[in-house]
Amino acid sequence: MLCCVLTHPFQRLRSPLSPGSRAGLGAALVLLGFIWAVEAADGNGAHYLGLMAAAPVLAAVFATWRVVLGVGAAATAGAVAFAFSEPRVSLDTATNVAAIALVTALVAVVAGVRQRQARQIAELSKLASVAQQAVLRPLGPQVGTLAVAARYISSTATAEIGGDLYEAIDTPYGVRMIIGDVRGKGLDAVRLASIVLGSYRHVAHERADLRAVVSDLDRAVARSVGDEDFVTAAVVEERGGTLTIVNCGHPSPLLLRRGCVIPLEPPAPAPPLGFMPVVQPRVERLEPGDRLLLFTDGLGEARRDGEFFPTADRAWRLLGHGTVADGLASLETALVEWVYGRLDDDIALVLMEYAGPRSEATAAVPSWEVGATEG
Repeated sequence: MLCCVLTHPFQRLRSPLSPGSRAGLGAALVLLGFIWAVEAADGNGAHYLGLMAAAPVLAAVFATWRVVLGVGAAATAGAVAFAFSEPRVSLDTATNVAAIALVTALVAVVAGVRQRQARQIAELSKLASVAQQAVLRPLGPQVGTLAVAARYISSTATAEIGGDLYEAIDTPYGVRMIIGDVRGKGLDAVRLASIVLGSYRHVAHERADLRAVVSDLDRAVARSVGDEDFVTAAVVEERGGTLTIVNCGHPSPLLLRRGCVIPLEPPAPAPPLGFMPVVQPRVERLEPGDRLLLFTDGLGEARRDGEFFPTADRAWRLLGHGTVADGLASLETALVEWVYGRLDDDIALVLMEYAGPRSEATAAVPSWEVGATEG
């Protein structure tokens, strides 16, 4: 009889059950079976009926409200069966049976609310992920003459969303890349990042001088933020083997060349976008096989036990092998291991490799020199 009572309430449950519901159902049934066994072994009245209320409560932690109702129905039915096995149903026994039914109803409501909130959170996480993917388009594996790869490492497990940004575009002035970091997090940061990237994708094709690109981006940020908001950014151009970098308060890119790691510091510091930066370009001549790492400050701030991740010391060993995508995968693995899987900030990474000039017929002229000749 008890077997029929146990199985019948679950025949109407929707299937298949989620892993959480299966876990909750299994734990509740084990607990319920144990209480029934103790009650049956006692054989001297219904002394443990009140404990059966714990079964639907346990199920409500993980399972859906339907599963909770099923467990509660089984617990109530079992309690009724034990109650009527007595010669005379006492008031305490009847009260325990009623309490089981009442607790079942209450925890089913709680499970329903939890289930609805979980669906809402899952939907928001999905929307956040879609928004992030719309802002950060996939890069590579080839942009112009450069091999390019990018990774976004989120500091949270719930959603990959934040204010780190990157882009690489093949333009009439060479391959142009930007990496930036919006002050703050969440949807406001994503909104500002989308504004910066939207403006960059336009002006990168229109402005010959990277300083003009920075000015346009600065005005776009100033129109969209408050007095204390800003965006750090580094804008990079590769043209015929000449690398030009303008830096607006952003961590300096790292040049990887023949086993050495060279920080490409700007000639003079400049404030972030939003504070009217006046930038001075840094120009480098690239060699075939050179790699350039662009990153946001989450990489420089990653630490364990107060010790920062040794980016410059380990960059060549991690990034100098395989494809650029392989290099970023190695860097991410080493970074996550270093911080024991706990990051304090999102990290954007872009790695590019210069294979050599597209054609020897075209002389390398950096964009800041082109811009200087414009009237």
